[in-house]
Amino acid sequence: MSSAGNDSPPGAINIDAMSLDQLNSFKQQEESRLEQLTAQYHQLRAVSARLSSARSSLAAIPANNGNGGGGGGGGGGEGREIMVPLTESLYAPGRIVDPNKILVELGAGFFVEKSSKDAIKVLERKGRVVDANSDNVMRAAEATSRNAQAIEGAMQGKMMEIRARQQGIEYKNQMEGKSDGYVIAKEEPMTMEGKRQGQGGNDDNVEK
Repeated sequence: MSSAGNDSPPGAINIDAMSLDQLNSFKQQEESRLEQLTAQYHQLRAVSARLSSARSSLAAIPANNGNGGGGGGGGGGEGREIMVPLTESLYAPGRIVDPNKILVELGAGFFVEKSSKDAIKVLERKGRVVDANSDNVMRAAEATSRNAQAIEGAMQGKMMEIRARQQGIEYKNQMEGKSDGYVIAKEEPMTMEGKRQGQGGNDDNVEK
């Protein structure tokens, strides 16, 4: 987007050449796009927070380095009690069978079995991708916000021009109205008949 004329880069929109209605429509489009980008950014940040929480949870589970089984499982994470989320608000108690067998979602409903260390690496890699996408969305949102502000400024300039033209027309009409109020008397040339009538009128005033 650009407010310049010939110096605009290819593909730029010259908002100065747009009408007030076009600017209003364009502004609504940019504001709608900004809302979508903002919602997308918040979604990505929520995903990043969940990935970070998952990494912290895996890091808190000690690896089972021993071969002991059973319910206790020595000093490792085997047999540790956890709360298994069934829904966002529903959990069920459970126990870790093997901390080195973690199912990690790769996306699109596909899961792969990883060790705790490898699962953390997968989560870190996904976190970097999500963070990069959220940064791109943030930059796009900032650019869209600047576009909306530029359009708002152009709309205000257009409205000032319209008001200035209206005031100029009103002032011109007022001045023309004042000029019409002044009448300049012009001396009409007197004809011969008018002269005779004037003379006759004077004779009537003479005492006989």
